[in-house]
Amino acid sequence: MAYSAGDTILDDEYNAFVASSSDPFGYNHFAGAGSGEYGLNQSSISTVSAGDAVAASSWNSLFTGMDNIANHLNRSITASSVSAGDTIAIRSALISDLANLAGDVAAGGLNVTALDTTAVGSSTNSATFNGTSTIERSVTFANNNTMRAFFNGGGKIRVDPSCITGIDGDKDTVFNDLTVTAIGNLDIKAHASTRSGSGETLTTNGLANGFHDLGTGYTVILKLTSDNTHYTSNTVEISAKLNAAVSSATVLTVKMVSTDAADDDTFTAGNTAGTPANPNEAPRMTLALIEVSPNDTQGLAADIKTASNAEVSNSP
Repeated sequence: MAYSAGDTILDDEYNAFVASSSDPFGYNHFAGAGSGEYGLNQSSISTVSAGDAVAASSWNSLFTGMDNIANHLNRSITASSVSAGDTIAIRSALISDLANLAGDVAAGGLNVTALDTTAVGSSTNSATFNGTSTIERSVTFANNNTMRAFFNGGGKIRVDPSCITGIDGDKDTVFNDLTVTAIGNLDIKAHASTRSGSGETLTTNGLANGFHDLGTGYTVILKLTSDNTHYTSNTVEISAKLNAAVSSATVLTVKMVSTDAADDDTFTAGNTAGTPANPNEAPRMTLALIEVSPNDTQGLAADIKTASNAEVSNSP
């Protein structure tokens, strides 16, 4: 017997709406702990026992939960409350509403606007460099369910690279152009990454990779090569990895490798004012991470945030 007008609503039909872990997915799978691209780590709804009547309170738990998730995802649905003693009419859009909510979670909450922006750590080279600068920073979540819910609920880890200019002449301009101008904000989302900047030469385009695409080895998200004359061998590369498979990961690590392969002449005696003493040196690089995290203002039970952050490596 199908869930349709004129039929008796069966307990196993209600339980499927609540707990089905296969397509079509139930509420608990996309809103509860879930797995993979499903799950927002919200409290699960109880099923009913076989043979029991489905009470108004049970339906209201489902409808309220759906309304809350829909509000966070900015998805219009038709769920509505019922009262004890009411004849429980068929909600014609219930199945499609559940499918739409599940699809929005699986896509990574692309329309979510209930987001906070918080700095979660910054590292800067201790000195200028000639050759290679490598900086790694990590963010850690309390558990895998929280990490998955962060990205599924519209969260992103924002990579904000820059350099300390005003020290080393033309190479300041080169690396400022590569980081601040061309990369801008690099957002690692659930299934893809985006950059707000533009320009320079796109050498490696890994922007199709997001949290769900990462493994335990580094995946290059973006590599840019300078298009400045005489500096076309200078690059900045951003990569990311997890500490385990997506299904059990709790740590995301971001690495920025800046390469200075261009040589300039070094001037010492007889410098004129404003001429760098060592233009062969590249500027000190900075890797800052920012979390854009789902908050509880539009339906979630609580904010979903990282637990800690750390510098992993920094050279020179």
